[in-house]
Amino acid sequence: MMGVEDLLRLTVAALMTRTGERQNDLAEGLGLSQAQVSRKQGGRQHWSLEDIDGLAAHFGLHFLDLLAGPTHAVGVLHGSIPALRPADAVAPAAVAQPAPAALFPAEPAAAAAVPAVVEPVGLCVLCGQPTSDELEGFPQHLSAEECAAAIAAATQATVVPAPAPAPQQLPAEPPAPEATAEPVAPEPVAQLPQFEQPPAAPSAPAVPERPRSPRTYASGDLVSQITGAVEEALEEHDGDVEAAQAALVRAAIPDVMALLKASRVGGRYEHSEFPPTAEILRKRSQKGADEIWEGRPKWRNPELMAAAKAGAKLEVTALDMNAAYLSALKCWLPIGQLREVTTGVHDPKKAGVHLITPASWEHTDLPNPLGNRMEPGELWVSESTLRLLLDCARQNLTDAPTIHRSLVSGATEGLLEKLRRALAETRKNALTEGDELTVAYVKAMYSKLVSTVGESTANRELRRPDWMHIIRAKAFANLWMKANKAHKAGLQVVEISGTDELHVIGDWRQVFAEGRDLNQVKEKNTYLLGGKR
Repeated sequence: MMGVEDLLRLTVAALMTRTGERQNDLAEGLGLSQAQVSRKQGGRQHWSLEDIDGLAAHFGLHFLDLLAGPTHAVGVLHGSIPALRPADAVAPAAVAQPAPAALFPAEPAAAAAVPAVVEPVGLCVLCGQPTSDELEGFPQHLSAEECAAAIAAATQATVVPAPAPAPQQLPAEPPAPEATAEPVAPEPVAQLPQFEQPPAAPSAPAVPERPRSPRTYASGDLVSQITGAVEEALEEHDGDVEAAQAALVRAAIPDVMALLKASRVGGRYEHSEFPPTAEILRKRSQKGADEIWEGRPKWRNPELMAAAKAGAKLEVTALDMNAAYLSALKCWLPIGQLREVTTGVHDPKKAGVHLITPASWEHTDLPNPLGNRMEPGELWVSESTLRLLLDCARQNLTDAPTIHRSLVSGATEGLLEKLRRALAETRKNALTEGDELTVAYVKAMYSKLVSTVGESTANRELRRPDWMHIIRAKAFANLWMKANKAHKAGLQVVEISGTDELHVIGDWRQVFAEGRDLNQVKEKNTYLLGGKR
């Protein structure tokens, strides 16, 4: 079981993600060095009781909210969950004894107040919102769209008047049962009443009374850097939008690379920018391609096409996925140089490219997640494609592929996450304000980032062809997952192509939200299958 100190580390990580802080920011607030914070968060040094007080003060929380787990702590931070105030719930003279019972209720009636706070799994370590999914033992949304939707829901929750709090608020994740699992933190429950002494009590009422506004989920500095570049371009071209846009598009590559470097400042690791390129990642000719298959979808439903040729007239809606490559920046990327592994087992903590033999695909009403590849036998695929195939196997849609060789490195899904969030937040704000110039600038940055991180001479600051394939394959995988979602909801999938085009028959608005945000889709056109488009 997870001990109290492990729970605290997870809570601190979630709060840092939610506030956009780095370890050096937290260290400065606590009067520690960045190295000390790193050791404490890495489990090589203990968080002391004094540290807990400092952490609570740094994040503006009561120490009990900090110890109640990441879901509760982040909920209190952005105002969607009431803060714990046990000092107000009991008389001061009785605080020392009743506190443990109040913190860890045994009565069924008391437990009935908790379900509104408890989540099935926990808090997404990337966006800081509740999730029912788990990856590598940590709560985590499985797509960028899910993160965006969860953040939007949490922001809405903060402006809806909350019901009157119960006389006694209880933590969503009581740490007492887990305390005995951590030998280096003896008797944490016995320590808690000491915090309840009258000297600490006056600070508790101030926490919930302070007004809280929804926090942005990207670094404000990065967003300001993007909007500042737009303002400068407009000023340099005397308000000429077309001239400013042309200048911004020309500067997109160096600008996005500067943003990437800024987003990685204070990170826990440094990625390799120019690792040796494996032979299979080298282009066979100057204008040719390498050996990696990205799973680009190009598929039409054979049964519906046959019905159309037989005279059926079916109304089809062509849907466009918004900012496909921007969403795809949330993917598992290798950090260092790729090394060969021949175990035939996929390690979810590593990423790279893999030589596989895929299983057969028997579904005629769904596209093959490998795309339009017709040749049988072995092929090299990227991390995103392999993970999609393994997910299809878990859903019993097909058998798992056979892995022959892998070229992998230690990996993370958050390497480009801060950059992606800054671009997504800027894009969303620009759409709200009708600022198409900023939307075009953001699009130029993320699209050129993906297209030039391979072996392009246009980008001399980063050469990671493995990243390029993984990101592009992730965009294709996201589109396939949209098609699968539509199919599960009862829609007929007619066609899937490119990185962002999905054609369906049926009421798609019951399945997808309409709009231009990342977690939404927009209608391109409607036509009759078999008729004239």
